[in-house]
Amino acid sequence: MEEEKKHIDELIATYLTEGLDKNALAELKAWIAASPENEDYFIRQREVWFSAVSREAASKYNKDKAFDTFRNRIGSRKQVEKAPRREFRLSTLWRYAAIIAVILAVGCFSYWQGGVNVKDTFADISVEAPLGSKTKLYLPDGTLVWLNAGSRIIYSQGFGVDNRKVELEGEGYFEVRRNEKLPFSVKTRDLQLQVLGTKFNFRNYSEDHEVVVSLLEGRVALNNLLKSEKETYLVPNERAVLDKSNGLMKVESVTASNASQWTDGYLFFDEELLPDIVEELERSYNVNIHIANDSLNKFRFYGNFVRREQGIQEVLDALASTEKIQYKIEERNITIY
Repeated sequence: MEEEKKHIDELIATYLTEGLDKNALAELKAWIAASPENEDYFIRQREVWFSAVSREAASKYNKDKAFDTFRNRIGSRKQVEKAPRREFRLSTLWRYAAIIAVILAVGCFSYWQGGVNVKDTFADISVEAPLGSKTKLYLPDGTLVWLNAGSRIIYSQGFGVDNRKVELEGEGYFEVRRNEKLPFSVKTRDLQLQVLGTKFNFRNYSEDHEVVVSLLEGRVALNNLLKSEKETYLVPNERAVLDKSNGLMKVESVTASNASQWTDGYLFFDEELLPDIVEELERSYNVNIHIANDSLNKFRFYGNFVRREQGIQEVLDALASTEKIQYKIEERNITIY
C-alpha cells in the first residue's frame, strides 16, 4: 500500500512538472476516477497548502520559501506513528513534491463565498458560484473575478504562461491585470471579448435573451460569434447588447458601474427584459418563477434593490407598482401575469 501511494505521488509530481506519457497519464486518471477518496486527496493537499501561504505569497511564488513554510506547517500538525523514520521521510517528501507541483500549476488561490467547485484537475480548471450566492477569486495572473449566482468560469492550467483565455457561462465582473504580451480574452457561446487590462462586466447566461457587456475602465474589442462582422470596440461607460434571436448588436452609453453593483449585494435592472429579470431573480433567491402571458416577454424594467435587505416579495411589489404585471406566490413557486 505504501509503495503504491509513493508511486501515485510520483506520477502526480511528474505530471504537473514535466508531463506524463500516454500510458502513465491513463494510469493516473484511472486512479483518480477509482474512488471519491482518491479525488479528495488532491483537495485535502491543496487546502493544507493554501493554509500555509498568503495570497501575496502565492502571487509572488518562491518555491524554496513556500516549501519551507509548508513543511513547517505540516511538521507542527502531527508526528509519525509506528513507522520507520526513513520511510516517513520518503513518503512525506513525495507529498511535498505533489503539493508544490499543484501550486505551480494553479498559480494562486481563490476563496469561497457561498461555495466554489474546482473540477477536472487534469484538464481545465472550473470554478462555479452556486445559486443564491456569488464567488470571488483571483486568477494566476492576479486578475480579480467575481462570479454571479449560477455562473462558471473555465481556464487552462497554462493560464498566465502561454495564454490568458477563459470561458464564461453566466455573469462575471473582471478587473484584468495588464499584460501587453498576453492579451486577456473571455469567450462565451455568442460573444468573445479581448483586452490588455481593464474593468468590465460580462453577462451571458444560456437562458438569457441578450448578452450584455459593460465597460468601466480601459478599452475592449468584441467579436460577435453569431454574425461575421468587424470587431466592435467599447470605451468607458458604454455597453454592448447582443440580441441572441437575430445576432444584432448595439452599443449605447450607460453608467457602467451600475452593471457591477451585484458584487456588493445589489440587484440593478437597467431597462432589462422581463424574462431576463425573472432568470436573475430565480438565481439570486433560488425560487421558481413562471411568466403566464407571452405578451409580457417584451416588457422592460428599471430598478435598484438591496438583495441582502429586500426579499423577493419586495422586489416583485416594486415591479408590480408599474401596473404592467401582477404576481402570486405559492411557497417557492411564483407566477407573473
